[in-house]
Amino acid sequence: MIAKTIFAAYFSMAEKRITYWIIVLLFPTLSCTFAAAQIIEKGAGIGIETNLIAGKIFKHTQNFKAPIPAITSGAELNLVWQTQGKETWQQRRNYPQVGLGILCVNFGNNSIYGNAIGIYPNLQLPLIRKEKWEWVCRIGFGFSYITKRYETAPSWDTLNNAIGSHINNLTLFNTHIRYRINRHWDIQAGAAFFHMSNASLRLPNLGINTIGAQIGIRYFPVASQPAKIKRALPVLKNRWLLQFRAGIAAMEFMANDGPLYPVYTGSLYASKRYAGKNKVFIGLDASYHTNIYSFEVNNEINPGHEKAHAWKSSVFIGNEFLVGRFGLMLQAGVYIKEAALKLDPYYFKIGTNIYIIQKEEGLLKELCYAALLKSHQFQAEYVEMGLGFGF
Repeated sequence: MIAKTIFAAYFSMAEKRITYWIIVLLFPTLSCTFAAAQIIEKGAGIGIETNLIAGKIFKHTQNFKAPIPAITSGAELNLVWQTQGKETWQQRRNYPQVGLGILCVNFGNNSIYGNAIGIYPNLQLPLIRKEKWEWVCRIGFGFSYITKRYETAPSWDTLNNAIGSHINNLTLFNTHIRYRINRHWDIQAGAAFFHMSNASLRLPNLGINTIGAQIGIRYFPVASQPAKIKRALPVLKNRWLLQFRAGIAAMEFMANDGPLYPVYTGSLYASKRYAGKNKVFIGLDASYHTNIYSFEVNNEINPGHEKAHAWKSSVFIGNEFLVGRFGLMLQAGVYIKEAALKLDPYYFKIGTNIYIIQKEEGLLKELCYAALLKSHQFQAEYVEMGLGFGF
């Protein structure tokens, strides 16, 4: 019995020694393997997608004179990055994807519309995710170059009264239903809308609006679904802010290749943050239009009171989707005072805020650069740029 006990004790000590040496000898190997795995997964979430688009230009106004081509086609290349939650806004937004896209468009009638190429940063938000399926929505803002435009000299090319400049704004919306084949490949199909115009910086400027369907494929060299960081997020109060925005825009008026007239804008509104990632707001807009003032003076309209009839005011509501130091603004307004030259009684603004200051305490809690496109239905009026303050 004593011998058996000694024998067991010996082998217990030997087992411990063996385990010790296994750990000592294998630790470098395990460490290297783990490090290699980290290196392999370092590029996870970075990929590229391409989409083919087939659609049609639609007339948003009777003033659109050029014929509508049977089909407008396009191809899109988008560099994609899947966020992992390193910043708190990424987790609050359910891990969206950000991208930088290039869009090439053949409008379907080269002699009138030409072709276009655009570049735009974009944000893709997940709507529904279930196993290998997901439904997403993507929005992008950028610039485009259109090869054909309205001009009277040196060539007589006046049928295309939709586009008055080569450089234009590009606004793009699309939505996809996507299927994940494996960790590298996705396929997708959905609908797309894109708008190109220069916001009346040059006339004519009816803009080109295209809607259609698209199909695409995505490839991620490492993996499309990197490990996501999940943590307890700080609670942000649903605070109220008093906000002010001052801006300026420039536009041509009536005469093609004429002077640029400044438009001075101001907004006063109250905002309330909710869910830690959105702001709802309500307030007043005002704008003074030097182009309308000049028109009144030149045509002897409201003599002596031209300035009083050259400004507009309105009430508006809207929502801002916060994405870190960026905010996506959607706003709808109704005029309470019209200028001498009336447009639709309502309007829309869409654009971005880039935050320079974002604080929870102090007098000045927000300071941002704002760029907003104002439109009446599908026709842009101007692009407003300015500074916004939150107290």
